[in-house]
Amino acid sequence: MNTRLQDLTSERRDAILNAALKEFSLKGFDDASTNKIAKAAGISKPLMFHYVSSKHELFLFVYDYFAELLNREYYQLINYDETDIFTRLRQSYALQIKLLKKYPWILDFSKLSSTTSSNEINNELTKRHSIQNTTCYPSIFDSISEARFRANLDIEKCKQIIYWSNVGFTNQILETIRNTEYSSINYIKTSKLLNEYINDLESIFYQN
Repeated sequence: MNTRLQDLTSERRDAILNAALKEFSLKGFDDASTNKIAKAAGISKPLMFHYVSSKHELFLFVYDYFAELLNREYYQLINYDETDIFTRLRQSYALQIKLLKKYPWILDFSKLSSTTSSNEINNELTKRHSIQNTTCYPSIFDSISEARFRANLDIEKCKQIIYWSNVGFTNQILETIRNTEYSSINYIKTSKLLNEYINDLESIFYQN
């Protein structure tokens, strides 16, 4: 989607994108406030609508921008030939941390797919989902080696427990990031915590 947002400096564009992604993720398209988006981005509402013609256009631009970004800088970079689940998780977390440094709300991108009261938006989302489904990547939990798991464990149940633990820990990390002043976030400490967490999971499920 071509908009004047593409002509902005990366700093100004990212300010608008981050503000819009946060508001749309929290409130959904229907209840999102363009006044709050403009204020959070540090620009006036009339100036913001100089760059995009409407709330519809802003929403779809944000959706397309982050869908493409996640595809390029997350899904395409995971090595799915690596069959160790915890090595994959380390890859996944490293890529997520890199994205979070620039876009603190990017892991809430999926919330933008919620149905809205706008038929136009719903139709556009349906088109995008159809395209994404034809080019989707494997799940991080697909084609996992069972060689190192402890004997007599139900591997599918183990994978489910690891998944739930992963979701819970990721949400905890995100909550910490969002409740911390952006310039004060210690990503080195966060990465260390994530590595310790994965080491603990390995010790639970893997043979010595």
